Amino acid sequence: MFSRHHPPTRPHTRATPVAVLGTVIALMAVLSGCSPEEASAGAPPSVAKPLARASSERTPDAASIHPPGERPGRLPDEPPGPAHGASGVADGQLPDGVEPFDDTYPAVTRLDPALLSALREAARAAERDDVTLYVNSGWRSSTYQQQLLDEADTTHGTSHEAARWVASVDASPHVSGDAVDVGDADATTWLSEHGAGYGLCQVYANEPWHYELRPHASARGCPAMYADPSRDPRMQQ
Repeated sequence: MFSRHHPPTRPHTRATPVAVLGTVIALMAVLSGCSPEEASAGAPPSVAKPLARASSERTPDAASIHPPGERPGRLPDEPPGPAHGASGVADGQLPDGVEPFDDTYPAVTRLDPALLSALREAARAAERDDVTLYVNSGWRSSTYQQQLLDEADTTHGTSHEAARWVASVDASPHVSGDAVDVGDADATTWLSEHGAGYGLCQVYANEPWHYELRPHASARGCPAMYADPSRDPRMQQ
């Protein structure tokens, strides 16, 4: 009796858990944009970093524009002001913001009357142009003038250089009440254009704040300026 030969049965292919897991990992890698190695290691998909916020620029404050201790009307080369030294208001020192109309301070009231009158008239005219004239220095006592001269000697190193900025007590027009130092920069600019009409003239090229009365300037204009006080014949006394 012949037995029937049955062909060998083909084994069924069965998906193993490992194969399924590999397929899932590959699919995750495609969707997340990372490599299969990163996905299999459990690395999270990359996240875009937020853009850094641009820092806003700071607006300069008043302290950076006007250094501490510097008066508003002070020009870069102007001699030291009232805050320096031992002299006081009675010697001609002034606080900030004094105008020609302030009768509280000897530095103003002890100016030559004709000079003070011309200065006040000019100040009224400047006011109409929205410019304020400040008196940074006017009449000075001999003590205060000597103090400034001593400070200039220390600052500039030699008496010769100091004489370009500060006169001696005997020669200074401030001690006699015949000179006024004006601020701020807008005021000196205004006076340089209009001062002659009031008899007010800048005397020294290196001191745009220093004004004296020249009564004939309104008709003839201001005389030529000296380069600095050391070139002024009056200072040779």
